[in-house]
Amino acid sequence: MSTPSDSAVPSAMPSDETDPLSRERAHLAHSRAALRSMREDVQSLDIRDVTANWVNAEVLGRQIDERIKALADLSHTPLFFGRLDYLHAPGAEQAEGAQGERFYIGRRHVHDPAGDPMVIDWRAPVSQPFYRASKKTPMDVALRRRFGYTGGDLTAYEDEHLSDPADSSETAATSKLLQQEIERPRVGPMRDIVATIQPEQDEIVRSGLGGTVCVQGGPGTGKTAVGLHRVAYLLYAHRERLARTGTLVIGPNASFLHYIEQVLPALGELAVKQATVDDLVAHVEVRGRDEAPAAVVKGDARMAEVLRRAVRAHVTMPTEPVVVVRGSRRWRVPAYELADIVQELLDREIRYGAARDALPQRIAHAVLVQMERSGEAPDDRVQDAVARNPAVKAAVKAIWPPVDPAKLVFRLLSDADFLAAHAEGVLTEEEQETVRWAKPVRSVRSAKWAAADAVLIDEATDLVQRTHSLGHVVLDEAQDLSPMQYRAVGRRCTTGSATVLGDLAQGTTPWATRSWDEALAHLGKRDAVVEELTAGFRVPTDVITYASRLLPYIAPGLAPVASVRENPGFFEVRETTVREAPVREAPVRETTTDATMDATADATEVVAACEELLRHEGSVGLIAADTRVPLLSEALTKAGLAHLAPGEETTLTARLTLVPASLAKGLEYDYVVLDEPQAVVDAEPDERTGLRRLYVTLTRAVSGLIVTHATPLPAQLTGEA
Repeated sequence: MSTPSDSAVPSAMPSDETDPLSRERAHLAHSRAALRSMREDVQSLDIRDVTANWVNAEVLGRQIDERIKALADLSHTPLFFGRLDYLHAPGAEQAEGAQGERFYIGRRHVHDPAGDPMVIDWRAPVSQPFYRASKKTPMDVALRRRFGYTGGDLTAYEDEHLSDPADSSETAATSKLLQQEIERPRVGPMRDIVATIQPEQDEIVRSGLGGTVCVQGGPGTGKTAVGLHRVAYLLYAHRERLARTGTLVIGPNASFLHYIEQVLPALGELAVKQATVDDLVAHVEVRGRDEAPAAVVKGDARMAEVLRRAVRAHVTMPTEPVVVVRGSRRWRVPAYELADIVQELLDREIRYGAARDALPQRIAHAVLVQMERSGEAPDDRVQDAVARNPAVKAAVKAIWPPVDPAKLVFRLLSDADFLAAHAEGVLTEEEQETVRWAKPVRSVRSAKWAAADAVLIDEATDLVQRTHSLGHVVLDEAQDLSPMQYRAVGRRCTTGSATVLGDLAQGTTPWATRSWDEALAHLGKRDAVVEELTAGFRVPTDVITYASRLLPYIAPGLAPVASVRENPGFFEVRETTVREAPVREAPVRETTTDATMDATADATEVVAACEELLRHEGSVGLIAADTRVPLLSEALTKAGLAHLAPGEETTLTARLTLVPASLAKGLEYDYVVLDEPQAVVDAEPDERTGLRRLYVTLTRAVSGLIVTHATPLPAQLTGEA
């Protein structure tokens, strides 16, 4: 590494001025001016003479508005973060004495009025060596320069001479600017990592559109950022195709989506939609909640076969002929011929609705065959008319009646005989009883549908009519999905590809994924490539080491994350004062959570820990079991500490967020206070799920973690298990 005082450039390149930092600042200023000019050029476009009608004008106007937004200069976001000085012009013959080229690498392309590039998009092929080049494999790069910023001001730079024969070392020293960027305090929503993408991450980001990639990554390995940057790269490399087919990012909850929603716009990508799985399957209003056993069975992939049987059961084999009257002639299609038509459609396994639409045309075709045999010459118009004949329509209604997906699922969950008929040999009697509603429900509208029910309705809907498929789908926190939820997501990318992101150790649902092979099979992407990220860039060494004590109990065989951060981070476990709980008669089985609520109702020391961490720069998260949140909220308010809820954006004046453990996944804070680990474990239906939830909450900190507890810590953390 070199400093500003001894920085040099390759001899084939134009030499820097006496003050290199001033030169780079000047280039930044000129680049900002060029970007402003690009934006003004788009704003000044007059489309009145190039649009044929108001529809074209509306479409073109919308495209121009999006282009203007994409060219916005974000004052706090540097236009470029790196520079590459090539020994030779990329693509040119590497002849001796050939002149090299210099490229500034940034979040978007910027060119001067003559069209010459001032900043190259990080996704362009010429930018790739910024992430991949090394002294061992320099990729024809003489110098790689990283820039440091304070706000939007360029304040430092750092050089690596990758092709210097005088430097015999094969490994580069750790980049100080890179470490500073990784460890920079986090206030506000998630930001892009475009300046800090590592080689193993870049390989995933630049993988092709045709294949599905599954990224297994522990806490802080950057899997979410990698997935979002892969979308940005694919939109750059395959813009026209994805503009037609669409892209979608699926997250676990609205708070998480709000946290990540600024990453793609910061990279100039505005057309990517975001949703949760619940959003995708919102065919009915979800007002109920299943107990874990019912949700597990409803989420089992075997339910797809139950639904398929129930849908096909609506088809009735014909026993009467169809007689079509046209003018003075009567045309008769016998029952056996109708049965053959129906059986052929069933054998083809096409969607129920598509087959129903095809049936009248097949019957009409049988009539046309008879007409032709009698010497007539009917055309397509006659066939369409026969297909609309009242007798044909009546036959279709009787043989292949319409199916309402919500009513179908309603009947399965409320009618024991109907469920038994279609679940025979698929679900046990006990499982059937588990999923059936205990109390009679009057109608589809009055039913208190649970989230798993909505997924079943989505499956039934797809059996009737094919779900629209997108070009690319990103599925984050995938380990928490049930097999039926995977199928729901897979339907959205049957003709496209996917990026699946998750960590098996962080599965916190009773139906959490046991293996990626199994999950990808349910998704319909058996040929997906599974990549593993094990280098931790977010969680400090001491924190991830402590959290990794849980891995043998929650994900045996999974490699622990190895933190690459130089700063070990601040970490402390504090046993807080126990307030004497009121004496009461214990119920048959008192949960530890109830005991914890009494024993630690005095949250003074928890509040003090928050106040201590707020003296540092950056965001602070207080994470606790969901049942503890009201108590802690009251304690913070009494102490005069304003606090936010997950999803609300932190600012310089509001940096403390109170986070229920159930919503902590995917979020990150500079400093975290974790309240009562045992209460987090006990809040879940089983110990393994509780320990996984604890693992999630322990790994949300970027710079420091304080664990506070009045009741004993879980034995798996203390080594007593």
